[in-house]
Amino acid sequence: MRIALGIEYDGTRFSGWQTQRHARAIQPLVEHALSKVADAPVKVVCAGRTDAGVHACCQVVHFDTHAERTMRAWTLGANAHLPEDVSVRWARPVSDHFNARFSALARAYRYVIANRPTRAAIWAHKVTWECRALDAERMARAAASLLGEHDFSSFRAAGCQAHHPVRTLRRISVVRDGELVVIDVEANAFLHHMVRNIVGVLLEIGRGERPVEWMSELLAARDRARGGMTAPPGGLYFMRVEYPREFEFPTVDWLRPPGV
Repeated sequence: MRIALGIEYDGTRFSGWQTQRHARAIQPLVEHALSKVADAPVKVVCAGRTDAGVHACCQVVHFDTHAERTMRAWTLGANAHLPEDVSVRWARPVSDHFNARFSALARAYRYVIANRPTRAAIWAHKVTWECRALDAERMARAAASLLGEHDFSSFRAAGCQAHHPVRTLRRISVVRDGELVVIDVEANAFLHHMVRNIVGVLLEIGRGERPVEWMSELLAARDRARGGMTAPPGGLYFMRVEYPREFEFPTVDWLRPPGV
């Protein structure tokens, strides 16, 4: 049978999702834990790889197995073999044509900035600290120019392996909540470092160092060399994956970090 899992993790001490030689990654830990429950080797396919230091509120994976276990056993059994910074939230049986990656209609990320004079100690590595004042309204106006289908080459990492740079940005918002500036982005898919590169540009615009129009100019240029900095990974969260209605998975609510 094929099973889908929702997984959350704190990416601080990981080199990323994907299995890597000589580095701590999340994928091999999940596969090891599931293999223990199945008493047989298990390989998983994820909805979207995350980089070193990036967190996930609900990464979605699927795997195939001949082992007969309850969904509760897959969830609690896997968690018994996972470190404290990785947790399976839920398990659901799915049809054989479900694919965590290729069945996805959209993916959503959230970037969180602590905008205050002093750094955030309690949420170190969970938010990005910016001591200079940010104008969230300017950032929101700039972000709006990215909506729709575009060539996002200016926001693509040099080592990006995607076959083409065209993506459809379905939603982007920049909202201030007290000392936090929260950026939500949803697209059909993302390029490598795309969200962090967008945030890097928004930070410069928010600080007043660049005009609002700079975002649309960079988008039109299709040249990463003209773009801004890549924002740090610690403030980035893989929030959720949207699938066709036939696959109804639990929704995840993200709580505001305390103490920032």
